[in-house]
Amino acid sequence: MTCPNNTLSRRQKIILLIIGALALLIGFTPRYVFTAIAHGNPDIDDYKIFYNRTIPAGEYLPWKIAEDYNLYELPEPTRTTIESYKPVAFLVIQDEKIKYEEYWDGYGRHSLSNSFSAGKSIVGLLVGIALDEGKIKSLDQPVGDFLPAFTKGENAILTIRNLLTMSSGLNWDETYTSPLSMTTEAYYGTDLPGLINSLKVVETPGKEFDYLSGNTEVLAMILEAATGKRLANYASEKIWKHIGARYDALWCLDSKDGMEKAYCCFNTNARDFARFGQLVLNNGKWNNTQIVSEKYLKEATSPAAYLIDKGDKKKVDFYGFQWWVIHYKGHTIPYMRGILGQYIFAIPDRNAVVVRLGHERSKEYIGHHTKDIYQYLDAAFKILD
Repeated sequence: MTCPNNTLSRRQKIILLIIGALALLIGFTPRYVFTAIAHGNPDIDDYKIFYNRTIPAGEYLPWKIAEDYNLYELPEPTRTTIESYKPVAFLVIQDEKIKYEEYWDGYGRHSLSNSFSAGKSIVGLLVGIALDEGKIKSLDQPVGDFLPAFTKGENAILTIRNLLTMSSGLNWDETYTSPLSMTTEAYYGTDLPGLINSLKVVETPGKEFDYLSGNTEVLAMILEAATGKRLANYASEKIWKHIGARYDALWCLDSKDGMEKAYCCFNTNARDFARFGQLVLNNGKWNNTQIVSEKYLKEATSPAAYLIDKGDKKKVDFYGFQWWVIHYKGHTIPYMRGILGQYIFAIPDRNAVVVRLGHERSKEYIGHHTKDIYQYLDAAFKILD
C-alpha cells in the first residue's frame, strides 16, 4: 500500500526536521561567527575587510640612511630560519639611520600591515599622555569614574593600572581558536562597547598577570571618555603628527563610524612603525617636543614586578604598561608584539630599533617570549656589530 499524496514519508519528515534545526541554529548563531568563518584566520591585510578610521600624519621627517646601508648579508642559516616564518619586512635602525631593510612577498617600504596586538603598546602610550595632560588624574583612578558599567559590585574596584598591567581579573575569554570566544567577537563583531560593558571582575585585580585583549579595549573607552575624542584622532593629534610619519595610518573599526579595535589593528608600514621604538629610545621625546613624559614611559617599559604570573606563579619580569620586556644577552629590551610576529624592539644601549613584520611567528616559547624573537635579535646584533 502506498502513502496518500498528502502524507509525508518518514524520509521527508527527517529532512524537514533537519532543515528546521539548521534554521534555528542559524537564527541563534551570532552574525560575527559567520563573518569569522567567511574570512578565516586573521591576516595582516585585514584592514581591507573592515571599516577604518584614518590617523593623519604631520610633517614627514625621513630616516637618514647609514653609510653601510644593506651591506650586511644574512648568513644562509639565519635567512632560512627568518624566512620560515613568512616575513614581509625586517628593518634595523641605529642612531636614527637605516642600516638594513628587506621586504618579502610583494610588500615594500610603503606597504600597510596590521599591528595586531602591537597596537596595545600604542594605547599604553596614549594613556600616559592623557595622564600627563590631567585628563586622567591617576593610574589608580577607578575605571568607574569614566565608564558607568564599572561603578557597581566588584567592577568598582578596577583601576586603570590594573588594565595597563594585564591584572584586571575580568572574565574576558582570550581564546583564539574558538569562533564563539570574546576575542573572536571583538575582532569580527560590530559592537565593541556592548561587549566591554558586559564584562565582570571575577578575580581580585592587581594580583596576577593574565593577558586579556579586553583590558586594552577598556582603556580605549576610558581614553574616549577622558578626552572626548576618538582614539585614532587622539593618536594622530598627540603622537602620529609629531613623530615624522610619512603616511597616514589606519585603525580598524568594529562598524562604520564605530569603535577602534584598540587591542589590535593599527595599520602602517615598517619604517613608520619604527618611530614608536625610536620614541622609547628618546625617552618620550621627538626633536624638541615631549610626546609622553619620561617618568611615565620609564614605568611603562619596566616590568610590573609586584605581580605574579597566573600561569607559572612566578614574579612578572616581562611586562609593563602594555609593553613587553625581554632580557637578552645583557640587554633589557622593551618591545611591541603582535600575534603573527609583529615586533618593534627598542634597544637602548645600542640606540637601535628593530622591526619585523610578517604572516607567522613561532608557536614555541622561551619563557614568556616566542622563540623566533631571539632569531631576529641575534640577526640584528650582528648587523649592528
